[in-house]
Amino acid sequence: MTEAAAVVTGRRSLILAACMMATFMAAVENTIVGTAMPTIVAALGDFHLFSWVFVVYLLFQAVSVPIYGRLSDLYGRKRVFFAGAGIFLLGSTLCGFAHDMFWLIAFRAIQGMGAGAVQPVAYAIVGDIYTPTERAKVQGFLSSVFGVSAVIGPTLGAFLVEHASWSVIFWVNLPIGAVAMAMLGAFLREQPHHKPPPIDYLASLLLTVGAGALMLAMIQAAQLPAWLVVAAVVFGVAMLWILVRHERHAPAPMLPMRFWTNRVIALGNFGSFAIGAVMMSVTGFLPPFIQGVMGLGVSATGVALGAMSISWAFASVVAGRLMLLASYRTTAILGGAMLALGCTVLALMTPTSSLAWATVGSFLVGIGMGSCNTTYLVSVQAAAALRERGAATASNMFMRIVGQSTGAALFGALLNAGLAYFATIGHAESMATSLRIVHIVAALGGLAVVLLAFRLPARLNPRTSE
Repeated sequence: MTEAAAVVTGRRSLILAACMMATFMAAVENTIVGTAMPTIVAALGDFHLFSWVFVVYLLFQAVSVPIYGRLSDLYGRKRVFFAGAGIFLLGSTLCGFAHDMFWLIAFRAIQGMGAGAVQPVAYAIVGDIYTPTERAKVQGFLSSVFGVSAVIGPTLGAFLVEHASWSVIFWVNLPIGAVAMAMLGAFLREQPHHKPPPIDYLASLLLTVGAGALMLAMIQAAQLPAWLVVAAVVFGVAMLWILVRHERHAPAPMLPMRFWTNRVIALGNFGSFAIGAVMMSVTGFLPPFIQGVMGLGVSATGVALGAMSISWAFASVVAGRLMLLASYRTTAILGGAMLALGCTVLALMTPTSSLAWATVGSFLVGIGMGSCNTTYLVSVQAAAALRERGAATASNMFMRIVGQSTGAALFGALLNAGLAYFATIGHAESMATSLRIVHIVAALGGLAVVLLAFRLPARLNPRTSE
């Protein structure tokens, strides 16, 4: 009997559909909220707290991802998914009733805490019910959901704000989540987990406060006093150092240290960190160039970013098939090359460049993201034992989120430094030059992905992983 058959006796296509719905529910959240934020701020006030609506969600999602992943290994995927999805939907419901910005931020924290379970556990469920060969194809479909959500989210958010109320954008996920939970409850059958080891509460606490402090320092580096940023970094590093020492001797570690000595998992996680950072150079720093330098409108920005979303979805599916024909290494190398090429195209833009130029660069980066994201996830899941697949999946997603935060902080610092240094040449030109530096550094990040991919075993693919 195969591992997939032993783990689940339900109908796999319906379970996959439920996992795709759950992934879409969490992925669309930030895009749909971002579209409605001007309306929300107008209704609730306190514009100075605007960024915290996103920061607090990302913080709580990031620090809870590894915890949920490990808990799903110990106590079962379905049980942990229900807990996380329930928290997410509770937070979504409460967000719609927020009567000021402080309450909205608090409820977004609850949302983020639940979102930390939804995506990694959904991916782990799919990893359980399909063999490595099958997983290469279906994980491509799951990864494509991110691209689809990036296209649908802004459009749906604008429609709901215009024709209903801003509260509805938080409630639109309720029926999706309820159906996903009902389908998993009906069709997913897991082997019983007999006498799992106790939860490592100390490790959970150390990971939460350590990673949370570092994430806060990276995300809010430009807004917080320098001394507070330094203090947060020192504190975060100290907590994570204590965590590493604790995990080496824990009977059931929350984030097993052997992941970082496993060649495939370590390379996959570092690769995910790099692609997360590169992605931010497009999603966070291409819009200022299109609007602030080229003088185009919001719709033009939507066209350029939409190109990345479309190519991401397409490349995710293609990568699943390419890695079966070739190898993880070949697929990741091609993806990294597309990241570097796309960022180079963006670095060559000038104030007189056309929207088509920016769209081509964004499109190429999307191909790289779809190829690498799928490859690293499938390779990490195949390299992990069943009893640790949830934690391995979560570690990969955690590193991508940390990469996004690092990229946002690094590129923001480069932009601000460039604007100050080139201030004498005029605002548009100084912004163009500064953003060019951002995309050059991002291109180097793409090359780093290529170098990491070359370290993967040459002939390893989903078939040889079985």
